[in-house]
Amino acid sequence: MTTSKRLRSANITQGPERAPNRSMYYGMGYKEKDFNNPMVGVANGYSTITPCNAGLQKLADAAIDALNTSGGNAQVFGTPTISDGMAMGTEGMKYSLVSREVISDCVETCVQGQWMDGVLVIGGCDKNMPGGMMGMLRANVPSIYVYGGTILPGCYKDQDLNIVSVFEAVGEHAAGRLSQEDLHEIETHAIPGCGSCGGMYTANTMSSAFEAMGLSLPYSSTMANEHDEKTQSAAESARVLLKAIEQDIKPRDIVTRRAIENAVAVIMATGGSTNAVLHMLAIAHAAGVDWTIDDFERVRKRVPVICNLKPSGDYLAVDLHRAGGIPQVMKLLLDAGLLHGDCLTITGETIEQVLADVPSQPPADQDIIMPLDQALYKEGHLAILKGNLSPEGAVAKITGLKNPAITGPARVFDDEQSALKAILDGKIKAGDVMVLRYLGPKGGPGMPEMLAPTGALIGAGLGDSVGLITDGRFSGGTWGMVVGHVAPEAAVGGNIALVQEDDTITIDARQLVLKVHVGDEELAARRAEWQEPKPRYMRGVQAKFAFNASTASTGAVLDDF
Repeated sequence: MTTSKRLRSANITQGPERAPNRSMYYGMGYKEKDFNNPMVGVANGYSTITPCNAGLQKLADAAIDALNTSGGNAQVFGTPTISDGMAMGTEGMKYSLVSREVISDCVETCVQGQWMDGVLVIGGCDKNMPGGMMGMLRANVPSIYVYGGTILPGCYKDQDLNIVSVFEAVGEHAAGRLSQEDLHEIETHAIPGCGSCGGMYTANTMSSAFEAMGLSLPYSSTMANEHDEKTQSAAESARVLLKAIEQDIKPRDIVTRRAIENAVAVIMATGGSTNAVLHMLAIAHAAGVDWTIDDFERVRKRVPVICNLKPSGDYLAVDLHRAGGIPQVMKLLLDAGLLHGDCLTITGETIEQVLADVPSQPPADQDIIMPLDQALYKEGHLAILKGNLSPEGAVAKITGLKNPAITGPARVFDDEQSALKAILDGKIKAGDVMVLRYLGPKGGPGMPEMLAPTGALIGAGLGDSVGLITDGRFSGGTWGMVVGHVAPEAAVGGNIALVQEDDTITIDARQLVLKVHVGDEELAARRAEWQEPKPRYMRGVQAKFAFNASTASTGAVLDDF
């Protein structure tokens, strides 16, 4: 087994003057011979905060055991998590995107501060995924990502349930379409155990992207947390990482522009979360790869949606797994010339080699993964809209819509809570376009997700007839006539800050347009009267995030100087 190159290069294992350094290791039970083995970090996101992460410890234990019995020294450290599902609609939601940066800082700091030879990152909830990946790319030692696994579906009245079912049920109840008893039963049955939210929401979207990029093992991104194969995959990931350390395969060798294009192709094919745009921009930035918001539109035009998955489809990630998982999706794309098969993976094989034994057609007895000639949509679902409301771009998820265009009067809200109340009180009508602003990276701060308002619209039967635009984000479980990540945001004087009640707004996903029907002179007059709001926070991580965050169109990263 390869010796600990980084410790030896720092002379920590050599010379009498380094006895104090070694003494610290002896205090943890290390023997002299252990210094000949690589020091491998295990970034463990385990916590009892959320079911997404409550099942991670068994995966960490399996990885630690595999490292220690296969010639490595496991060095375990923790990373935090924020449960989007629990924080949704509260002030705590503003810490969600912030946690992405904190997690990436944790990984980079521990790996670099302790001179680790490699790192295995384990995470479950939404921001664990990009945060861990960004930290891996910054540290740039041999690395692998172990996704905590998806949740199994809940069930009530023979219907599969997941967390989004609850948010939509609230809207149904407010509209008089669901009883209090049924709402309570859905609430108590939706989350049956450990694992991340079950549809092609943000966690499963990002795990699929990591598998497509080659930094997670094949099939691992759609396994259920509670199934034994997930634990076995964690152990195998540790063994694969040790080989990568021997071969010196580093994340930035893998995450190239072509690898990111592969990941985005899979995101489009599976109908993934709008958050993938924000996170892939941030991941590309961490990797030093030239990738812009306009590249998503380029990929969307050529990659169809071939997976029938929630939130706009019928099935969950566990169903996708049974149908062949991400390797089956990738094989269809590869055969159609829509993937770069020569991209390297953490196993040392290329994508084409990894997919060599995957069938060229999906199983015939299912309607979860479709052949390309039977695609659900001929083009991808994450459209980048521009216009006088979003000159830098905004993100629309256009699957599941009967008509991807709407023009209507603006209903303006400067916070999420008043917007939600208006929906639940029946004040929002078909044809309206809701404007939720001052919720961007700086304005929120932290770009909170709007699942409560969008879920309430769906539950009230207004998902196809009411538009909603925001400089905040959406949950991966959101669908409908909604546009997020509007940039520039309101807090820095973007035109979304100048919209007034009853202004006419057009959302047109076919023409890729987002505009307010107000003349340039009138907008200029409004701008002259606009005043920049005072920061919501003056101390702590929220203040630091608001001060440093880049625009959403570049990933809302903190180090884009």
